[in-house]
Amino acid sequence: MMVFKFGGASVKDADSVRNVSNIIRGFSKENLVVVVSAMGKTTNALEQVVNARVIANDQAMAKQHLEEVRMFHAQIMKSLFPDSSNPVFNRVNNVFVEVDWCLEDEPSKGYDFVYDQIVFAGELVSTIIVHEFLVQSGINVAFADARDMVRTDNTYREGKVLWDESLEKTRSQVNSAFSSGSCCVITQGFIGGTSENYTTTLGREGSDYTAAILAFCMDAAAVYIWKDVQGVLNADPKHFPDAQKLESMSYNDAIELAYFGASVIHPKTIKPLENKAIPLHVKSFIDPSLSGTVIGKDYQTKPLIPSYIFKDNQMLISISAKDFSFIAEESLSDIFSLFAQASVKINLMQNSAISFSVCIDNDSRKVPALIETLRSRFRILYNEGLQLYTVRHYYPSTIESLTVGKEVLLEQRSRQTAQLVLRSAG
Repeated sequence: MMVFKFGGASVKDADSVRNVSNIIRGFSKENLVVVVSAMGKTTNALEQVVNARVIANDQAMAKQHLEEVRMFHAQIMKSLFPDSSNPVFNRVNNVFVEVDWCLEDEPSKGYDFVYDQIVFAGELVSTIIVHEFLVQSGINVAFADARDMVRTDNTYREGKVLWDESLEKTRSQVNSAFSSGSCCVITQGFIGGTSENYTTTLGREGSDYTAAILAFCMDAAAVYIWKDVQGVLNADPKHFPDAQKLESMSYNDAIELAYFGASVIHPKTIKPLENKAIPLHVKSFIDPSLSGTVIGKDYQTKPLIPSYIFKDNQMLISISAKDFSFIAEESLSDIFSLFAQASVKINLMQNSAISFSVCIDNDSRKVPALIETLRSRFRILYNEGLQLYTVRHYYPSTIESLTVGKEVLLEQRSRQTAQLVLRSAG
């Protein structure tokens, strides 16, 4: 059995759905679990719905944004399903009705809870459409709701997987589908469910993680992530036009790159696969004949060249004591606790005797409140509008080329990895 994951770009329109069907048909002799993301930029569009309802408290605007999402999917369905009596239309409408009901309620349970009860619709609608098209195409496919398989706690927008429960529920669902004659099970990425049957999400770009969870639970032979690139590149071609494809990668390099922010793989994806030595293939859905990149236990990173990760909109915060004391373990414990409570992740940290510096994403929804909390106990200085470069397998010349015309505010190097917080000079 293998697990396939198709991201939003691979199902962004009707032709893309047809292409996914062709790829799946090419593996007709295999048992597949297929994980599908929301179509195109649907998650971003549904976030606008949430922001209008919760932040702006504008129910009419929220419903207008939801109608735009509904019409986007309606156009795709009209192209794929000429027969208006196809059950896909009712199934999709029922999902949007559920979101409508959510918008009618007062958002009393907070932003993160409401977010998960609305944004999940992108994944569910996408898989319904793909499922019905596969059925129409003659593929024996079963539909599974990921919320019935991936069990999480109640941490909304960042659900923590309950592995024992998820393993039991996933095996029950998938084995039942295969034993009934289906060769393919289609389900959603990104979403899970709590014991109270509330929807949770696993963090943005969490569909990769879903594929890894299901592969772990089912002891899959391999995972295939289908992307709009030819494989894992050593850099984002938007920032590095000469980016090269990596033929293979070790689990360790993949984990490091994902942790530091490489966009091609979700940070949590690799560990479940490494624990069971399940290889991960990153392949092109545009040209499936290309070899792609394989990540696994028995692979080394080839070619062994520097890999670059670029993060914009960074903030560098320097934290020091208000009195003349040092920043010691007790202070660091308090600081980490405050960051955890604010759900702000640290991209880079460095400490001295009298200060502790961190580089973070400048999230306008989380950071201002965190700064004020820190200020109540510490002296705070910060810089905004910065860039963070992480280089894996760097050379001295690599660092020199990155810093031309830049001011280095913080630099940190280990044997394999260098990180630099930079600001444009002048």
